[in-house]
Amino acid sequence: MTLVANHAMRVPSSENIHFIQVSQGFDVADNEIVQRVNTGDLVITADIPLAAEVIEKGALALNPRGELYTADTIKAKLTMRNLMDTLRSSGVQTGGPPALSHADRQAFAKQLDKLLSQHRII
Repeated sequence: MTLVANHAMRVPSSENIHFIQVSQGFDVADNEIVQRVNTGDLVITADIPLAAEVIEKGALALNPRGELYTADTIKAKLTMRNLMDTLRSSGVQTGGPPALSHADRQAFAKQLDKLLSQHRII
């Protein structure tokens, strides 16, 4: 597992966990992820534009609520995200996503387990 962020993080010491700290800046971490991702990799992100880019490179994208983005669904998600961004830029109060619930965590764990089992990672 590789974690990428533009700020320091405490990461458990493990030969299977790697941390890459990138410089501050717009999409610097996202660009690093896209540069490093390979076909079949799994990227966990709530960032829809990032998910679209990794899917384009043949990777899988899973959000923290357990939704697996696919080539069939990502375009609609990206269109809706861009519409909401335009509304917010125009001053419309759109609110944000609800807090992560217990059901969200369970859905994520179930989907992650399914993906790992399918790819024989466990």
